Amino acid sequence: MGSQSFFWASNLKFLRKRRKLSQDMLAENLGMTRAKLNAHENGHSKSPAIEDLLLCADYFRMSVDTLLRVDLSKLSELKIADLEAGNDVFLSGSKVRILATTVSSSNEDNIELVPIKAKAGYLGGFGDPEYLSTLPVFSLPNLPKDKKYRMFQTEGDSMLPIADGAYVIGSYLSEWRLAKETPCVVVTASEGLSFKMLSFQAEERSFLLRSLNPVYTPYEVPAEEVREIWKFEYYMSDEFPQEPLTLQQVGIEISEINRKLGLMQAGNL
Repeated sequence: MGSQSFFWASNLKFLRKRRKLSQDMLAENLGMTRAKLNAHENGHSKSPAIEDLLLCADYFRMSVDTLLRVDLSKLSELKIADLEAGNDVFLSGSKVRILATTVSSSNEDNIELVPIKAKAGYLGGFGDPEYLSTLPVFSLPNLPKDKKYRMFQTEGDSMLPIADGAYVIGSYLSEWRLAKETPCVVVTASEGLSFKMLSFQAEERSFLLRSLNPVYTPYEVPAEEVREIWKFEYYMSDEFPQEPLTLQQVGIEISEINRKLGLMQAGNL
């Protein structure tokens, strides 16, 4: 990471002491060995692994970008408390990390494809250019050049009529303060990849995720768990969208069910 990790060691030590934790205590809380934590704090780990960066970012409720680039010891107590509360950090994707990407031979951004089988690996590798280079890539001539795009394969029926296995193209969303409910691919620490209708709840500092399929119950995700948001742009599918049932069709279905239940009770089925 070079100069990007300039304040990593001093910030880690500063935050540990600020919480009055020993190296043994913090290492246990982070799930790493004391030797590894000591190496981080003393600058022996020149290129900290993305997993360690994310662990510390989650634990201290600060963005990776802040841990790497900001000298926390120079900030006021008020500003540090503000950062620890998550203010102005997790609301902007650009402040969580620098977006990793791949480029074509002509130095233009590729559209990386994240298929279903790569979903588990993506959560750990989305910030690693080497991992992204293992994904299939392609380009589309009709997309505006001022956005970064990535394609994700959907799984399940929660967003019908977009079918299971469809491919959703999303544009990278750096500003997370959504003015209205928006279809997005969301990458979270707890669930990995989800394709949902997304709305930001400022007072709760969380996001509400809602499926188009009413069978699924909406749920909330704390803003600090969000790693990436990709705003829906297009989708591709080899299945033709199903037309919604009319009230008349629903009535017919219910009548048929009731008829069969009546026959069963009468012993005719």
